[in-house]
Amino acid sequence: MTEVDKEKAKATAAAGVGAGVGGAGGATVGVLELAAQGAATALSASVVIGVGAVAGAVTFFLGYKAYRRFKKPKS
Repeated sequence: MTEVDKEKAKATAAAGVGAGVGGAGGATVGVLELAAQGAATALSASVVIGVGAVAGAVTFFLGYKAYRRFKKPKS
């Protein structure tokens, strides 16, 4: 496996972890929405969960990219 492939795998893993964390956060918000509104549909809760997963994936991916930029050795 080349270094480029390793970097792509690490970035994909970071996005996957972010999606899991964001999905969990979105599920929490979705459940709270259902409890608060009482009449909320499963679709609206699913949308909140999906948005949370996407937001988490993007956040973790961008965070990983920033980490890699700061970690690069100064030449």
